[in-house]
Amino acid sequence: MILDKLVNAERYYKLHPGLKVAFEFLRRRDIADLPDAKYEIKGKRIYATIFEGQGKGRKAAKLEAHRKYIDIHYAISGFDEIGWNPVQECAGKAGGYNKNKDYQVYSDIPKIWVPHWPGTFIIFFPEDAHAPVTAARDLHKVVVKVEVKW
Repeated sequence: MILDKLVNAERYYKLHPGLKVAFEFLRRRDIADLPDAKYEIKGKRIYATIFEGQGKGRKAAKLEAHRKYIDIHYAISGFDEIGWNPVQECAGKAGGYNKNKDYQVYSDIPKIWVPHWPGTFIIFFPEDAHAPVTAARDLHKVVVKVEVKW
């Protein structure tokens, strides 16, 4: 997991060849004006989903992890908290791995809560279980999915 401000995104380009393209999308001048939808950036290899609405609160938070994609969560406005656990320390699987939607849900309680405020991004790798959209208030965010295998 990496938490940083968008102005520092270049530091992470060398971690994966798709990160530069993903961050270029997040730097669009009109990012805050785009409607809630799914946006293909580079086919199915890189795509984004924009969400604006109310978070679900910590009690409704479910840890999830992905195998095929790296997640980049970017806060446009509002404040979020994202729960986190390392996958290897998650003991309780809530159902099986959904191959079509690329997620595994865990019944564990997050070990830490990561603050997520406007202008920041959090990168979650496949080894990071995370519980997003948990702040029970209005939130406007983007999640960019970057395929792990390049």
